[in-house]
Amino acid sequence: MAVFSSREFNRDVTQAKKAASAGPVFITDRGRPAHVLLTIEAYQRLTGDGPNIVELLAEPGAADIEFEPPRLRGSLFQTADLE
Repeated sequence: MAVFSSREFNRDVTQAKKAASAGPVFITDRGRPAHVLLTIEAYQRLTGDGPNIVELLAEPGAADIEFEPPRLRGSLFQTADLE
């Protein structure tokens, strides 16, 4: 975990970006944490904001992927017992 003051961050953004590849970078204002710099991969892990199925299927070579989904067994619906 790296810590940069706002002034240090503004002076050397490149160094902060390099530090973010190793983990979150905290940017402080007046000595207090104010912002966090993350790589996009770290952000996506935190938010679950990864590629969706449409994006994955649009990738080159996606047609070559073998996929055999499991068949459902039994009924999809059940009658509700309201007694």
